[in-house]
Amino acid sequence: MNWMTAEKPIETEQKFIGKQVTGSQALLISLLNEGVDTIFGYPGGAIMPVYDALYDFADDINHVLVRHEQGAIHAAQGYARVNGKVGVCMATSGPGATNLITGIADAIIDSTPLVCITGQVFRHLLGTDAFQETDVMGISMPVTKWNYQITSADEIPEILAKAFYIAKNGRPGPVLIDITKNAQVEKMTFNYKKCNHVRSYHPKPAIDTQKIAEAAELINSAQKPYLLVGHGILIAEAQTELLQFLEKTGIPAASTLLGLSAVPAGHPNYVGYLGMHGNYGPNVKTNECDVLIAVGMRFDDRVTGNINTYAKQAKVIHIEIDPAEIDKNVKTTVAILGDAKEALIALNQQVKPNQHQEWIAEFRACDKLEHEKVIQKDFAPSTEKLKMAEVIRMLSQKTEGQAIIVTDVGQHQMVATRYYEFQDTRTNVTSGGLGTMGFALPAAMGAKLGRMEKEVVAIIGDGGFQMTLQELATIFQYQIPVKIIVLNNNFLGMVRQWQQLFFERRYSFTELVNPDFVALVKAFGIDAEKVKEREELSEALDTMLASPKPYFLEIIVEKEDNVFPMVAAGTGVADIRLE
Repeated sequence: MNWMTAEKPIETEQKFIGKQVTGSQALLISLLNEGVDTIFGYPGGAIMPVYDALYDFADDINHVLVRHEQGAIHAAQGYARVNGKVGVCMATSGPGATNLITGIADAIIDSTPLVCITGQVFRHLLGTDAFQETDVMGISMPVTKWNYQITSADEIPEILAKAFYIAKNGRPGPVLIDITKNAQVEKMTFNYKKCNHVRSYHPKPAIDTQKIAEAAELINSAQKPYLLVGHGILIAEAQTELLQFLEKTGIPAASTLLGLSAVPAGHPNYVGYLGMHGNYGPNVKTNECDVLIAVGMRFDDRVTGNINTYAKQAKVIHIEIDPAEIDKNVKTTVAILGDAKEALIALNQQVKPNQHQEWIAEFRACDKLEHEKVIQKDFAPSTEKLKMAEVIRMLSQKTEGQAIIVTDVGQHQMVATRYYEFQDTRTNVTSGGLGTMGFALPAAMGAKLGRMEKEVVAIIGDGGFQMTLQELATIFQYQIPVKIIVLNNNFLGMVRQWQQLFFERRYSFTELVNPDFVALVKAFGIDAEKVKEREELSEALDTMLASPKPYFLEIIVEKEDNVFPMVAAGTGVADIRLE
């Protein structure tokens, strides 16, 4: 099936009900029953029967052959993050399965719904240290929402149904299903029933109306209320309800890294980006608000800084679907356990119309200070070399904030999230909690296949690019029209910045001697260009964005450019540095 144009034949899976099929066929039919149209994977001995069956399902399921299993899972993550579906990836046993673990760990902390399918040796060989046997159950248990080893073909439909239910309901996350080879080749009578309940698992707690009333009372009486927008807003598809809340109450709102794009940049209530390299006002004003409302976020250390000095003056309202996150880092005054969309609908009925223009003006005053101390310098052509901020601002302008931006991890990530003005939802894809270098290139492939109608641009550093650049071959093979920008400063930039600021400029093993990226990318059959001069940037971006094919830009940027503001490790949000 051509993923660019084809549609899945209607009800292909229905013709197998009550029929004798192999476990491998049952797996694929189960995936069809869950609406899966794309799998990212890499074959091998222990998963070979599934791949053999997949040969006959080419008209029903798009399989993208990646060049490394880590590429498969990051691509599945990108696919899931932009469209809200469950991403699916597949690998063989042993090294195939272990190569997924980094992506699984990334997905669990960033709440990304995935079903990961791995092959395993025959059941009678389990525990014998057979060729390519690894205890993937033990390895993956700490980083999966659920995992299960199938040893009989009869289990496959029920377990797959349960896997999809667990992956996407409640706080989303990755599920791993390990299937022994005998289960893949055995025959069974196929039937499928979607899972809508798992005993003792309550993914969406009922909203406590008393807690809503208590929260509304705090909000209505607050003089300086402040709302933090987390990833949970996007997961719950609560963007409309959030905007209704903000516009009714007049409360200023800032976004976490993963919450970016939930509120359009430029919205009158939006005051910026939280965190270690976030905006000045959103950080310092945390310690000045009287009511702090956190929606769908977990108060991680990059947002709070020193927890002992974080928002001690504020009454905290925490709306969160995962009970494990309530009171874990920040003690709450009112905890609302449940879905963000449902909670905001209930709150919107009880909060009173209000305005907080003087309070918002305090944030705008902080913006002026940040502009003078940081932003003005980021855009001032004080050096011959381009600055990362210049590239991101021009890209934002040329795409009108509508592109899906997939960032890797490092300085470029922080600059992109600071200066790209997101106007559309689900358009910020990045590795947040785990901070996985190498994430962006494969994730951008998945994001493009997940939303073909959107422009997808990967922003990558020269270090992270070299971790998964083999996926250029996948992009070439399937002609995935993703756009790739490498901001090249010949350094592991974020580590170098810390070495400069806190280790007396002792640049220990952070300088990179890079290959000719343009020649390398062209060897993969992808159009590529290098930008060295400021005057070349605009035309190069226009050429890239106009291309109907995959396109690569290497942009040489200032070698020792630093990202500010910055909340240094161990300090509080009020101690944020502007220089």
